[in-house]
Amino acid sequence: MSGFLFVVPPLVGHINPTVGVGAELAARGHQVAWASAGPGLVQRLAGAEAVVFPCAGPVLGAGDAVRPPGIRGLEALRFLWERFLVPLAEAMAPGVLAAVQEFRPDVVVADQHALAGGLVAERLRLPWATSSTTTGEFAFHDALASMPKVAAWLDTLVDTLRSRLGVPPGTADPRFSPHLVLVFSTPELVGPTARTGGQLRYVGPSIADRPAAPGFPWEWLDPARAKVLVTLGTANTDAGARFLGDCLNALRCRADRLQTVIADPGNTLGTAAARATGTDPGAHGKDVLILPTVPQLPLLERVDAVVCHAGHNTVCEALWHGVPLVVAPIRDDQPLVAGQVADAGVGIRVRFTRVTAPMLGAAIDSVLHEPRYRAAADRIRTALRAAGGAPAAASHLEHLATRATAQEDP
Repeated sequence: MSGFLFVVPPLVGHINPTVGVGAELAARGHQVAWASAGPGLVQRLAGAEAVVFPCAGPVLGAGDAVRPPGIRGLEALRFLWERFLVPLAEAMAPGVLAAVQEFRPDVVVADQHALAGGLVAERLRLPWATSSTTTGEFAFHDALASMPKVAAWLDTLVDTLRSRLGVPPGTADPRFSPHLVLVFSTPELVGPTARTGGQLRYVGPSIADRPAAPGFPWEWLDPARAKVLVTLGTANTDAGARFLGDCLNALRCRADRLQTVIADPGNTLGTAAARATGTDPGAHGKDVLILPTVPQLPLLERVDAVVCHAGHNTVCEALWHGVPLVVAPIRDDQPLVAGQVADAGVGIRVRFTRVTAPMLGAAIDSVLHEPRYRAAADRIRTALRAAGGAPAAASHLEHLATRATAQEDP
């Protein structure tokens, strides 16, 4: 039996993949714990019995980590690193160190954006793995080869962080463990530029049961009509009002043949929802169901298309179910993931800030009715499932723990 400590940022999309892997490891008899700046969020996602060591740290979208509206490209990259990732690493490091000293794991599993995990593990000479919940960091890293000034700026940030948190300082890039990198995707989706070999292991999405609020009206779903799920994830409520409204208008025009479920965690539709359903916001009529949260995984078993922001988890989970997509990337790694969707032929990319309701409607019609999108989604579905998911990730981590133990034995 081994112990595994997952170090994660306070972001749903980065915690969820570790939940399935952690559950698989626990089912095999191992000890599992998390360290995070969002301990309550981890327990909500992993279950109240999850062992979580609290860390300090900023929350993206609060305090100094409030993202200015409209920033894109290199400006957004600078904000992410200087205002969130570096402060998060510095604040989390003492808590991660305390968690390691108390829990005494055999392996640390550090999210690619929880930089303190890899740095503390290297400092303590512990084997550590990277949890890569998006392929965006690989693409950014490769793209910087053509932007030497930006690459130098980022290298300086990482080196300075390593010198402050590592005693003695190490040499590893905290985004890419030299021991094991778990990538929750597959080369068939990433495309011809996908990195392979070495310590990289593509395992596909980590699909596991998740706590969900009770009361979803499953009986509302009409077997005679196609169904569309619209979601912008949990970190984009500040940007989604117009887009969700256009989705609502586009899909209401197709109510004779479509039903729509819209996740609206920030109630950004407001009175638009009331007008659409003829009831209070959050209630449902025959055509549109608008809720703050939805049970995404069970819904994906029943829907025929997904409209989303090209969030990596949502894209991979939809494709794991063979569901084609319309993607409207907003920021960060989302344009890269949207490019993968379009290049793989599993969906249509639209421009988040410029798309109109008629354009959205046409894109949705295409992915629903043109067979090539469903055929491509089925091809990627086969590849994602063959990658092994949470059980494969757990096996790779067990192997890392076994190797580490063998090296320690005289």
